Amino acid sequence: MLPSMNYCKIMSKTFALLFLFLLISGCTKKVEYRTIDGFTQGTTYHIAYSADIPDSLNAVVDKILTDIDNSLSVYNDSSVISNVNRGVDIPLDSLFIEVFNKSVEIYNISKGAFDISGAPMFDVWGFGFKNREKVTQDDIDSIKQFVGMDKVRIENGKVVKSDSRLTLNANAIAQGYTSDVIAGAFDKLGIMNYMIEVGGEIFCKGHNSKGTEWSVGIDKPIEGNVIPGEDLQEILSLSGKGLATSGNYRKFYEEDGKKYAHTIDPRTGYPVTHSLLSATVVANDAMTADALATYFMVVGLDEAKAYLDSNPDVDAYLVYSESGKFQVYKTDGIKTLKLK
Repeated sequence: MLPSMNYCKIMSKTFALLFLFLLISGCTKKVEYRTIDGFTQGTTYHIAYSADIPDSLNAVVDKILTDIDNSLSVYNDSSVISNVNRGVDIPLDSLFIEVFNKSVEIYNISKGAFDISGAPMFDVWGFGFKNREKVTQDDIDSIKQFVGMDKVRIENGKVVKSDSRLTLNANAIAQGYTSDVIAGAFDKLGIMNYMIEVGGEIFCKGHNSKGTEWSVGIDKPIEGNVIPGEDLQEILSLSGKGLATSGNYRKFYEEDGKKYAHTIDPRTGYPVTHSLLSATVVANDAMTADALATYFMVVGLDEAKAYLDSNPDVDAYLVYSESGKFQVYKTDGIKTLKLK
């Protein structure tokens, strides 16, 4: 999936999130809580939920993960998205359509900074920008011809491209979406309390087994704090919201004494050169949080703050570099989520 975005997302799993799944303790009688753990989409997932129905939900989760893989995985040759990328005229499922429509929405909001058609722009640089000295403007210009969500649409249940070379990759949004889909299934089954985390992107509802809202830890952005969860700056209480992180202040490249995130701007085809190193976003759903976190990592601190000022329903915890040191910007909403 999108290599540059995927890189940031994979690294973010070690950055900001320590999920405190607070299970049954003490002698008082409480609602039973169950957990489900496993691997999907090249990463791990962890789920905790109240046992409001007698049946285990492992089979429900397994089916959703399989359905999403069959729809949105570019590593699955028979998936819907893989067939779309090859130009096969294939009917679209609801999973693909929902992710496509949200991707177009964020593409338009971000003026192209979030772009699930941008994989070729990221591929040319190689993993970790090892090929930086080899990339030319001609390389970038040739790829720009078939990158952009303005070149693709859904019409009569089929994908229509203005350039057949255009391909899609949903990695920058799929893990957040997966958390949302599982949450929706739990809601339909009557599960009152749950935390669902897929690759670090989460959605939670209700309370943990201690009767409090679910807790999410954010590490201190300081030099030497290399073990996730060892030195926490914030512990947020979260319920009825999605949370996602993109970027990682622990992983960056330096030029002329300045720190930069390993992020490609799909509009220019070049690595970003701003100070934002990591973005943790809280939104009404995990898919939106996932996409916005990627958007912020492309545009940087100032534009991310401008978006947040205009959208009070979205909150964020942003780590950036200033004068060689890590700094934090957080919205007022993040402050209200902080555990006392």
